[in-house]
Amino acid sequence: MTHTAQDETRVSREFWPKLKRVARSIPFAEDAIAAYYCALDRETPTHVRATLIGALAYFVLPFDMAPDFLPLVGFADDASVLAAAIASVRLHMTDRHRDAARRTLAEEGIADPS
Repeated sequence: MTHTAQDETRVSREFWPKLKRVARSIPFAEDAIAAYYCALDRETPTHVRATLIGALAYFVLPFDMAPDFLPLVGFADDASVLAAAIASVRLHMTDRHRDAARRTLAEEGIADPS
């Protein structure tokens, strides 16, 4: 996946509104938030940021392979793309990113369903 400034802008603008709408419905909310924090962390290597921004941009796109409103399968493609991205860069996602994700879930009153 290639990282563009347009992708980063879209993710910055659309990630939180979408996540807040769907967080209780997806089992990967904590991973998505940790990926977001890692992607925007200026200490994260550029290639890692690019991979995560690409996956997060796919998550916020209004149209994708499986429409998000479909029960059970709607977020399967989003989860798959994000899981693949995280697997390829997992060594760069730190405890700091994951701790921030857990704090965000708690502060927003969103229980991660996983």
